[in-house]
Amino acid sequence: MDAAVVDTSFGHFENAEQIAFWNGAGGARWLARRSEIDAMLAPVQEALLERAAIQPGEQVLDIGCGCGATLIAAAEKVGPGGSVLGLDVSASMLTSAHELAPAEAPVSFVQGDAMVHHFKAASADLVISRLGVMYFADPVRAVLNIRNALRSEGRVAFACWGELRDNPWALEPLQAAYDHVPKLPGLRPHAPDDFAFGAADWAEKVMTDAGLRRVRLERCDVALDLGAGSGLDAAVQTALAVGPAGRAVAGQPAEPLQAATAAVRKALARYAKGQGVMVPASFWIVTAVDP
Repeated sequence: MDAAVVDTSFGHFENAEQIAFWNGAGGARWLARRSEIDAMLAPVQEALLERAAIQPGEQVLDIGCGCGATLIAAAEKVGPGGSVLGLDVSASMLTSAHELAPAEAPVSFVQGDAMVHHFKAASADLVISRLGVMYFADPVRAVLNIRNALRSEGRVAFACWGELRDNPWALEPLQAAYDHVPKLPGLRPHAPDDFAFGAADWAEKVMTDAGLRRVRLERCDVALDLGAGSGLDAAVQTALAVGPAGRAVAGQPAEPLQAATAAVRKALARYAKGQGVMVPASFWIVTAVDP
């Protein structure tokens, strides 16, 4: 896939804003700190893969695979007799994932919008996602469509953020930035967003309304190292790359941007110890079975 050629015309029109974001500023910020973000999210990935219980030889579908860290880890578990297909809307992130994957890994990639992508029917034993399923305009429709790829008794396991108030790693930098830049526009309830599945009852309703059964949500409270072992300045860069504070400061003039960045640094400083910046976070591991 040629990262220089970015097609944002595919997918459902209601998802066009998200497709443009992940092929633009969102994807670029993530790519710039790919290794640091993967290190930061290692506890999320570890919990997801443990609950997913991937078996050798299984066919796995990774929704919102991004730069490929979870997909590659899943490929190690399925082994040469299995396969992992990674789907994402971002051309540049998929290119990065392709470059990162070992040549012998049983992986493949496709750019697509999971809400409307034409999946091969009954082709997957398991669907996984590390923080990639919260961005659909119509999440029930998206899950219904993804179900087409599942075999009978196929499994679903994904990680999604809990509520923003339970995630200081994102909330505190955002609040600090708001002292210097305008607040982001309010979102309608359950709009596509990092925290769209934060409310457990909503996440469960989406899964059950889409026809999945044995839906289970497990809350995981952890501390994430925003600096990935590289200290406070690195933590600030990551907070502004992947958290809502980054969207708040995007496009701001130099003076308020500098002031907001300094405020974010001050907010995160109390979590710094040595080269670690361990900030509380909360996420759900959602598991379910296709009837």
